[in-house]
Amino acid sequence: MKTRTIGQLRVSAVGLGTMGFSHGFGPATSEPEAVGVIRKAFDLGCTFFDTAEVYADGANERLVGRALAPIRDQVVLATKFYLDGSHTRPELGRLIRAHLEASLSRLGADHVELYYQHRVPDSIPVEDVAAVMGELIAEGKILGWGQSQATEEQIRRAHAVTPLTAVQSEYSIMERMWERDVIPACEELGIGFVPFSPLAYGFLAGKVSADDTYTGDDARRVITRFHKDNVRANQPLVDLLTGFADQKGSTPAQISLAWMLHKKDFIVPIPGSRKLHRVQENLDAAELDLTDEEFARIENELAKIEIHGNRTDEDVMSLKKLLETDQ
Repeated sequence: MKTRTIGQLRVSAVGLGTMGFSHGFGPATSEPEAVGVIRKAFDLGCTFFDTAEVYADGANERLVGRALAPIRDQVVLATKFYLDGSHTRPELGRLIRAHLEASLSRLGADHVELYYQHRVPDSIPVEDVAAVMGELIAEGKILGWGQSQATEEQIRRAHAVTPLTAVQSEYSIMERMWERDVIPACEELGIGFVPFSPLAYGFLAGKVSADDTYTGDDARRVITRFHKDNVRANQPLVDLLTGFADQKGSTPAQISLAWMLHKKDFIVPIPGSRKLHRVQENLDAAELDLTDEEFARIENELAKIEIHGNRTDEDVMSLKKLLETDQ
């Protein structure tokens, strides 16, 4: 497995997002199966694993902690904390420490390599958060820190207080808004960029059909790109990726990840999958090299395609109300 550097951390060129094992895609994977897949991902070369306290109310952190326990000193582990509202500086410090200690307990760890602020509300000064992160780094509780879905301004302000290791945001062929300012800012400042949903919740794997249905806590129930009309309207994108995949002897998912890896050497996607063969497919994308000419052809063709539907935090949050009506 090729490696890349984000901030001061050396990680596999493709990581593993673990959220889906616990929620977001229907019934949770059984613990033995999930542990097996996570450990096999390491055997295949993955050294970068991502979780968060909010994934299944901490259950995902417990799962990941148990899975990585035998290899903990050989991997880079990232988790995230979420705060909203407004807080005084001393109160903020206490809250973040409490969140971190709870995560460390669930993970069975004494530190994490990367600790993200899970969304960045305007009500909490990023400078105050950055200052707390600097203290935690000095204490060895975390090795680096990051922000999720942050704006360029928020990144620059926070980085000026305590340098950021990484910014984690949704980024894929179907969601490219960060190319305008955030990714260039990360390049300028030496910050890693970690795309979540790099395969657009599986859409870019080419396996989605307009006839598919989603139930339970599967987030695709509320993500508009999975509406039947949008699935049909986005077929030209799938056809494009499939055509390139056929030429390269690969898969649409691998072309999507290779496109992203070709863009910048500080981009490290963390696709999530619950199936071992999908995890291996995604990790193998790190070995798929696009030539500059192939990359330019993909970009040229993408410029001709309109993307229908998207994924917003507001839509995902609406799933909670939908689940309440199911009961």
